[in-house]
Amino acid sequence: MIAAQLLAYYFTELKDDQVKKIDKYLYAMRLSDETLMDIMSRFKKEMKNGLSRDFNPTATVKMLPTFVRSIPDGSEKGDFIALDLGGSSFRILRVQVNHEKNQNVHMESEIYDTPENIMHGSGSQDYDANIVAVVNDTVGTMMTCGYDDQQCEVGLIIGTGTNACYMEELRHIDLVEGDEGRMCINTEWGAFGDDGSLEDIRTEFDREIDRGSLNPGKQLFEKMVSGMYMGELVRLILVKMAKEGLLFEGRITPELLTRGKFNTSDVSAIEKNKEGLHNAKEILTRLGVEPSDDDCVSVQHVCTIVSFRSANLVAATLGAVLNRLRDNKGTPRLRTTVGVDGSLYKTHPQYSRRFHKTLRRLVPDSDVRFLLSESGSGKGAAMVTAVAYRLAEQHRQIEETLAHFRLTKEMLLEVKRRMRVEMEMGLRKQTHDKAVVKMLPSFVRSTPDGTETGDFLALDLGGTNFRVLLVKIRSGKKRTVEMHNKIYAIPIEIMQGTGEELFDHIVSCISDFLDYMGIKGPRMPLGFTFSFPCKQKSLDAGVLITWTKGFKATDCVGHDVATLLRDAVKRREEFDLDVVAVVNDTVGTMMTCAYEEPTCEVGLIVGTGSNACYMEEMKNVEMVEGTEGRMCINMEWGAFGDNGSLDDIRTNYDKLVDEFSLNAGKQRFEKMISGMYLGEIVRNILIDFTKKGFLFRGQISEPLKTRGIFETKFLSQIESDRLALLQVRAILQQLGLNSTCDDSILVKTVCGVVSRRAAQLCGAGMAAVVDKIRENRGLDRLNVTVGVDGTLYKLHPHFSRIMYQTVKELSPKCNVSFLLSEDGSGKGAALITAVGVRLRGETSS
Repeated sequence: MIAAQLLAYYFTELKDDQVKKIDKYLYAMRLSDETLMDIMSRFKKEMKNGLSRDFNPTATVKMLPTFVRSIPDGSEKGDFIALDLGGSSFRILRVQVNHEKNQNVHMESEIYDTPENIMHGSGSQDYDANIVAVVNDTVGTMMTCGYDDQQCEVGLIIGTGTNACYMEELRHIDLVEGDEGRMCINTEWGAFGDDGSLEDIRTEFDREIDRGSLNPGKQLFEKMVSGMYMGELVRLILVKMAKEGLLFEGRITPELLTRGKFNTSDVSAIEKNKEGLHNAKEILTRLGVEPSDDDCVSVQHVCTIVSFRSANLVAATLGAVLNRLRDNKGTPRLRTTVGVDGSLYKTHPQYSRRFHKTLRRLVPDSDVRFLLSESGSGKGAAMVTAVAYRLAEQHRQIEETLAHFRLTKEMLLEVKRRMRVEMEMGLRKQTHDKAVVKMLPSFVRSTPDGTETGDFLALDLGGTNFRVLLVKIRSGKKRTVEMHNKIYAIPIEIMQGTGEELFDHIVSCISDFLDYMGIKGPRMPLGFTFSFPCKQKSLDAGVLITWTKGFKATDCVGHDVATLLRDAVKRREEFDLDVVAVVNDTVGTMMTCAYEEPTCEVGLIVGTGSNACYMEEMKNVEMVEGTEGRMCINMEWGAFGDNGSLDDIRTNYDKLVDEFSLNAGKQRFEKMISGMYLGEIVRNILIDFTKKGFLFRGQISEPLKTRGIFETKFLSQIESDRLALLQVRAILQQLGLNSTCDDSILVKTVCGVVSRRAAQLCGAGMAAVVDKIRENRGLDRLNVTVGVDGTLYKLHPHFSRIMYQTVKELSPKCNVSFLLSEDGSGKGAALITAVGVRLRGETSS
């Protein structure tokens, strides 16, 4: 027993001594973590060069675009043929993909030899086949694993050769047009170092391998790490050690000197835990070198150092890929799956364990799952094809749906013509009652002339919040407008309660504001901006036609809102007001801009709601007596189409939004163009696309079912050119929608189509207005300014530009400028009041 222990001790000491000698001899192959981190940063730089248009021609790591833009989402199905051509034989596979309940893939294959005359022949013969995808085996590996794990976005091969691919952001790929979405990049990393960037870590053995290869100076990284060269590397080391008398007592046999006599499979056999030394004895005996036990220990350690270096180098390059993925995602911690294939990874003892261990040290902020690929080159090719088929079919259906939102110039000219017809009907006495575009006289007969002066109150009611303002207007050389205001909320129970409750609440807030400003006492002139359809009898009297924007207060429709306000003031018995003007916010917008720009004769609002007004010739306003001068007409164009005149361009989504709104069948034009509804149109499209499996993995989340969740401000954010898809995903995340990169692209496309149509329809309506003004005045060319307000116009990144282009295209004889209004509903109301007071004074004098 003691003798056995002594023998074991002696053998361990001997082994340790041998190991130390080998370590010293192959010091250059043992790479520190510091060196590996340096290699990682070098490879990251090489990747960047390969992606760049400027540096790609000279880059060694070519970073080839594969045009594979999506990994499987599990909904793929179909029957595909895959051809796996990669050597002296090839496989033909039939791959059946079924996405019902248990995703499963059934494969049948046959292997055929490639005859010599064909391998070296012309390569051309005609066959009829629908070739959908040409696939690199590394990409096939990723796609095969991606079918089982949708987090898989990297493919890795460590076998006879080595390579990696991963999903890169399209915006970083200079060689492919477009900047949205992702594309799989085949790194072709085997060529890393071909420019000399790895010279400091290449050994004399690496250089000898390269000199004797079929492609000297090429694929230098691959020659350091892959299975094709590992056995040969070990053989060259053993030859040199034997020549120096460090092995086999200096014996060198013809077998040991023969290339190909020592293979990577021999390295694997020697590195096995239990039988490794026994295998070493057998293999070395076969080479005729008569190995001692010491020799076997030494050779085993040489094999370990060579394969360990391979695992370390692959971990460094993969670490660079993972860091790039993490940086692209802007996340502090990366969670991803790597699909992996190759004989070295699969069969070499301890290779994968060493590789994983090094990778964890190099990229501690990445949680990586490795998934073994099953037939990447066959099943993977079928998967790429299946994904291509799925995407093509989805694209066709998506385009078919979104085509209904794309309006041609002819369609827009028809919308312009119909708007003009509706305008004429609203202006004429005999057709006014049945007209949907009401063309309401505002009794504003003049824009400001600059002589207005005084202190005015303004009340701005048009949504869930309202404002009370004090506006001080001063005329003279330096005209000034000074404003003070306070915002008050209107609770939903008051919005939908009784009229008396609503107006009592408003007066209570006015009382608070007068106290706040210290001006309760004198009877002040007030302009009341009331942003709902009203029929005005005079400047200071407006009868509510219908509530919009969620208001439903009773006993208001059909009543004069100025009288309702005066009655509420009387009930309070605290102060008195001189209600000079009932103002529509669109008219206020026009007046505010007209104060700065005399050519402003049109007002437009595109915000929560939408409306327009303009200065019409009195002779055309049949609802008001008199034919001299002009009057501002509040079009109330939101109701355009309520008589069915837009039914041919309304989509099923428009109909759904209308059906579930508070005023079904009303304000149909507004529901196609204004901020209150665009998000809802988008939400309904997204639900439909999710049901069809095009979005969110076919899972309709609770937030997506919630009406109103997709606010129009999200459209503006999502469509911003400055926003990367990562930020689009973050916005969708806020809404409780877990999106992939592909989901984000589709959501952005839907938002763009819906908002573009809104801007074009708005432009068609505006074209009708400016052409009417031009014709009224008998002009060949009209120069006019439109005062415009509203969050959609102001905040959406493309709305204003598209609307302007549409007006220009549909009304080529009008030069139309758009001027942003500054507080039309507050300052505008005060200016209308000031003009009213001025005209009142002129009339009395």
